[in-house]
Amino acid sequence: MTRKTLGEASHPMEEAIEAVIRKAPLFRGGTGMVYGPVSGGISNENWRVTASDGSGDWFVKIPGNGTEMFIDRKAAFEASQRAAAAGLGPRVYGDLAEEGVEINDFMSDRRPATHSDFAEPAKRQAAMAAYRTLHGLAPLTATKTVFDMIDEHAAQAADLGAPRFPDHDWITLNEAMAREALTASGLDLVPCFNDPMPGNFMVGADGSILLIDYEYASMNDRCYDFGLFFGEMFFTPEQELELIETYFGDVRPEIVSRVIVHKALADVKWALWSMVQLRVSRLAFDFHKYGMWKLMRFRQITGHADWPKHLRTV
Repeated sequence: MTRKTLGEASHPMEEAIEAVIRKAPLFRGGTGMVYGPVSGGISNENWRVTASDGSGDWFVKIPGNGTEMFIDRKAAFEASQRAAAAGLGPRVYGDLAEEGVEINDFMSDRRPATHSDFAEPAKRQAAMAAYRTLHGLAPLTATKTVFDMIDEHAAQAADLGAPRFPDHDWITLNEAMAREALTASGLDLVPCFNDPMPGNFMVGADGSILLIDYEYASMNDRCYDFGLFFGEMFFTPEQELELIETYFGDVRPEIVSRVIVHKALADVKWALWSMVQLRVSRLAFDFHKYGMWKLMRFRQITGHADWPKHLRTV
């Protein structure tokens, strides 16, 4: 990773991190600080700031352009603090939190997970243990269900003139049926992570897992966390049943159906999110491709012969 010192910025994103370094008291005006980009994120501008004398090593997240449309930074800071206090995430600092800037200790003793990590049963079990801890925390201030997220992104996409899905009416119909079914059965609201990109799971040498990046965290149905996690990691049906049993103690049809329905809803949420990002983000990422890939799986789930059964079973 290329490291720079203050005054060496060559583009707007580097100018932004230099401004943060100068302003945050934690960085002592920037004296002896070096910085470099951290890859992997698709929402924000992520940086590593290190004190040359070895006195500190930090991860700094600068809000990505337009992310204020769907991220409540105050709620994210609360969730990060709760997780840190529970030993589930890194220490979080309050410097510039009022401006939406997030500063954590850099977890140099851990590495970001990859999809291949979760091919190992022990890593999957460790992730479920982390979810159990998170779901057991005190309630968060912010409640934002998957339906709230879908409604928010749909309105934003319309306002921005973002691309409309070719089979928009079919997607909307199936989302509405899922909403009706889950609402009738009742939502099981707990503190949820809501963003299981592989890189948000930090793996230790002992195989343990901590979670980073709580900006989408909220009170939500716990099965949304599992539907999103299972879909993101491309688990087989057998692996999904294994993890459901690990968490709940047994495999009940209604839980299986709730997870599958939430997996489909998660794909709608993130497809709409990608269309919003397509209009507002300045990150070098193919958001259109990402969104279309999400909808491919949504069509696969809702087009399956078992979809009506899942809607009845939740």
